[in-house]
Amino acid sequence: MARQQLPPWVHAAILLCLLSLGRAIEIPMDLSQPPTITKQSVKDHIVDPRDNILIECEAKGNPAPSFHWTRNSRFFNIAKDPRVSMKRRSGTLVIDFRSGGRPEEYEGEYQCFARNKFGTALSNRIRLQVSKSPLWPKENLDPVVVQEGAPLTLQCNPPPGLPSPVIFWMSSTMDPITQDKRVSQGHNGDLYFSNVMLQDMQTDYSCNARFHFTHTIQQKNAFTLKVLTNHPHNDSSLRNHPDMYSARGVAERTPSFMYPQGTASSQMVLRGMDLLLECIASGVPTPDIAWYKKGGDLPSDKAKFENFNKALRITNVSEEDSGEYFCLASNKMGSIRHTISVRVKAAPYWLDEPKNLILAPGEDGRLVCRASGNPKPTIQWMVNGEPLQSAPPNPNREVAGDTIIFRDTQISSRAVYQCNTSNEHGYLLANAFVSVLDVPPRMLSPRNQLIRVILYNRTRLDCPFFGSPIPTLRWFKNGQGSNLDGGNYHVYENGSLEIKMIRKEDQGIYTCVATNILGKAENQVRLEVKDPTRIFRMPEDQVAKRGTTVQLECRVKHDPSLKLTVSWLKDDEPLYIGNRMKKEDDSLTIFGVAERDQGSYTCVASTELDQDLAKAYLTVLGRPDRPRDLELTDLAERSVRLTWIPGDDNNSPITDYVVQFEEDQFQPGVWHDHSKFPGSVNSAVLQLSPYVNYQFRVIAINEVGSSHPSLPSERYRTSGAPPESNPADVKGEGTRKNNMEITWTPMNATSAFGPNLRYIVKWRRRETRESWNNVTVWGSRYVVGQTPVYVPYEIRVQAENDFGKGPEPDTVIGYSGEDYPRAAPTDVKIRVLNSTAISLQWNRVYSDTVQGLLREYRAYYWRESSLLKSLWVSQKRQQASFPGDRLRGVVPRLFPYSNYKLEMVVVNGRGDGPRSETKEFTTPEGVPSAPRRFRVRQPNLETINLEWDHPEHPNGILTGYTLRYVAFNGTKVGKQIVENFSPNQTKFTVQRADPVSRYRFTLSARTQVGSGEAVTEESPAPPNEAYTNNQADIATQGWFIGLMCAIALLVLILLIVCFIKRSRGGKYPVREKKDVPLGPEDPKEEDGSFDYSDEDNKPLQGSQTSLDGTIKQQESDDSLVDYGEGGEGQFNEDGSFIGQYTVKKDKEETEGNESSEATSPVNAIYSLA
Repeated sequence: MARQQLPPWVHAAILLCLLSLGRAIEIPMDLSQPPTITKQSVKDHIVDPRDNILIECEAKGNPAPSFHWTRNSRFFNIAKDPRVSMKRRSGTLVIDFRSGGRPEEYEGEYQCFARNKFGTALSNRIRLQVSKSPLWPKENLDPVVVQEGAPLTLQCNPPPGLPSPVIFWMSSTMDPITQDKRVSQGHNGDLYFSNVMLQDMQTDYSCNARFHFTHTIQQKNAFTLKVLTNHPHNDSSLRNHPDMYSARGVAERTPSFMYPQGTASSQMVLRGMDLLLECIASGVPTPDIAWYKKGGDLPSDKAKFENFNKALRITNVSEEDSGEYFCLASNKMGSIRHTISVRVKAAPYWLDEPKNLILAPGEDGRLVCRASGNPKPTIQWMVNGEPLQSAPPNPNREVAGDTIIFRDTQISSRAVYQCNTSNEHGYLLANAFVSVLDVPPRMLSPRNQLIRVILYNRTRLDCPFFGSPIPTLRWFKNGQGSNLDGGNYHVYENGSLEIKMIRKEDQGIYTCVATNILGKAENQVRLEVKDPTRIFRMPEDQVAKRGTTVQLECRVKHDPSLKLTVSWLKDDEPLYIGNRMKKEDDSLTIFGVAERDQGSYTCVASTELDQDLAKAYLTVLGRPDRPRDLELTDLAERSVRLTWIPGDDNNSPITDYVVQFEEDQFQPGVWHDHSKFPGSVNSAVLQLSPYVNYQFRVIAINEVGSSHPSLPSERYRTSGAPPESNPADVKGEGTRKNNMEITWTPMNATSAFGPNLRYIVKWRRRETRESWNNVTVWGSRYVVGQTPVYVPYEIRVQAENDFGKGPEPDTVIGYSGEDYPRAAPTDVKIRVLNSTAISLQWNRVYSDTVQGLLREYRAYYWRESSLLKSLWVSQKRQQASFPGDRLRGVVPRLFPYSNYKLEMVVVNGRGDGPRSETKEFTTPEGVPSAPRRFRVRQPNLETINLEWDHPEHPNGILTGYTLRYVAFNGTKVGKQIVENFSPNQTKFTVQRADPVSRYRFTLSARTQVGSGEAVTEESPAPPNEAYTNNQADIATQGWFIGLMCAIALLVLILLIVCFIKRSRGGKYPVREKKDVPLGPEDPKEEDGSFDYSDEDNKPLQGSQTSLDGTIKQQESDDSLVDYGEGGEGQFNEDGSFIGQYTVKKDKEETEGNESSEATSPVNAIYSLA
């Protein structure tokens, strides 16, 4: 987990931004000004011959400048060449070859002139060259003959191209040449062999040149190597030998330099370029290269080693990098060194580049042009493209070396000056104009800008302005106070105000005021300070197994007025959120982590003003990669050394290696485990069996799992030998009564030890001393025929191959086949133990009648009938086994009160013998099974109906049923009640004692022996059982009964009062929606009321009677306005509505109507009618 630093380009951008703050003030384009070059091609302009040529030159000025060109310092007449044109409103040249022509004809040095009435600006001298990619000259290359261990250089010599081609070496089949510290390509493109080995003959070598503009690759004819050696066999096992060269008979040699030659050399490099030093040495063993600088250390921030330490590159060279460097080549035979003297020269570079000069009439000024270089550059001044010496004299101008001084300038002094500084390594050309203007101050940016900035950051407030004379600029905050400059503030030349560290109190309105002798101008900028975006819970480094789920947290705090965006990067690239990932506001979840998910994850929390980064690394533990490059060495008759290169452990250390083998004789294509080795080894000696054509592979194992098997090794066949073991699991068993089958487990490839594996099978009857019978068998079984029934045999099986016989085998006892037993058990006696079990006893049979191995005595029995005449029974035969040579046993799980029959037999491996005499027995009466289909129904709250069926197994004569039941309510249980019924009764009704309690019923059947298995059921729960459980027996409480009676009495009294009032009718004040006086014709005007009664002229429900006697439909039946909402309507304290219709009269007129009737429930009912 880490809070990531800002990338380097951000710091560079900040630096460039600060540098731009000191830039000279530019003239607005609406004012007259000399030309300024804004865009031009590079000095060395190389073009593709297949495209049109474009030489850029753009400029600005007022009036807009016109353009012309010179070629090779002579005027270039564009109008005379139909292929050449100039872009509109630009000086860019376009040379068109669509209609033919050779681009080479236009090579040369071009310069652009931009001119208006105030002066002329010049571009750089642009050297135009056409890219070239010449063909490789054809040549016939003889094979290169070299002695093993000798150095070798294969020269490339590519054709000269423009620009120089990129060189690389490949075989003629386009396979890259593997490079290392022994074989590598030099900077000049040659291929260097520090010493040649026999394996270098395995490929050829072709130099390839890739040309940039044409995107073509040219291939040189391939070199073929012929290596002379004292050890012609290319034994791959010697490649990793600790003393490989001695093992191959190659003489060891001290190092010597192949490039550069000798012990010393020199090199010149230009300032700002890269310095590349190279040392390539030969020797046996291959030398190591080390680099040093005499009198100091290598510049660690700029130096890096390349090409297996054979090259030293120092970037952006400066004068401090000059001096003596030396490379040291060493091996165990000795060392040598080569010294390289480095001289740093410099093309001209600016110390003080001339800038545009804007003056008011009568002002003084100067142009400065200072440059440095090695050798020291010369300076030449020009005005409007002409040497200053040949320009008209100007009394207001004085040249003093690298400075031009202007005094009391006038309008006529306007011009463009050029400073050209050069030495033998290059030149610099700068344009700077002198403009004389009288302009009052003006602001160039929009007014009243809003700038939002993050707390504690550095920021700047821009206030671009212009005026001539150049105005002075001052900043003020909130329209008051002194000029802002110094301390936390800094004002730049271009008018920008820098605040070095923003604080909350810096928020406000800033005013910039530009003033010169012609007036002043001002602008305002409003600054808002925002809280920074911060990740307060950063993602943490995690280690996860493949297939698991990972969550990376990223919780952010930010300014609420800014829009927050949270995104994720993987390995510094935008992360694609696939279907295995879920991105939330504060986390990233990865499901089913795979190896490709490993890497760094960066949470980027950003607003439009700032961002914060936090990085974590996810390590995925995966199965290891397969081992590779299996090699067999130390080949012996019974062993071999297997060596392999471990694959990547995928972040989980390899704990074991499993070596497997496959042979192509007995089980081709089937792999078997051979041995297992610790994960720290990559070479092991394997013990082998004779006469096996081995092929090996290796599997790596870590805690995550196993790798894929490696590619198989080459095959290795061991020599043969007689077998050292015999087959296992030898058995002799009869499959028929007159045979014996001898079987064994065949030997595998690693125990055969030779070709034509076969087995010598021997047998004879046990204890007869007869001679051995024998036969040779190629399979894994042999059947001996015409054997007596169940006779023991001595058996031997011996392995044999073409190299001889195996050791003497062990003797195994087998038996010939069995026949069915000839006799049945005799004197079978039965004793009844209880209603469900009997005891048996019998006499054993003679052993010679068994005719095999006695497995068991077996009883077959079946239920003949029940003693209950009407009961149907199944007569399916059942059996009870008594293993071994036994004389007694027990038969369980019988049905009571039944008649049974029983027979016994002897059983051997062949089957059952004859059956004994049939015996009969009767089981006594038992207890019945549970009554069937016991049902509890509750038709009402007073009764419960019970129904049941007779037991499935009465097991005797039923004498009746016993019912036990108990009432329960929650945790309260009542007294148990017992009911006895006759055997024919299957229904019963229970009268409930109360409507709340439930009942639990237990029912069982009886015989004379006793009660049988019981069945239990409960009565259904009432609908309000949940309430009843919490409020148990509330209905039986005295206070509850009294309360219910009081409520009933009050309701009755209320109904009587309502009925009386309804019958009498009543007078109630009525209020219209509008204050309309009652008409004189109204008979009830005296008291302001109407009589409501049950007569036919009563108003319809839902209507309103007007003062003229008509009936109006109310706008809304539920309108609270009609109910008196607005003042006179009232509510009781309990919320009931009691408002009545009233007429707005004087207090005296309405007092008589404010009786107790107005607040009674009856009035409330009528007011809502």
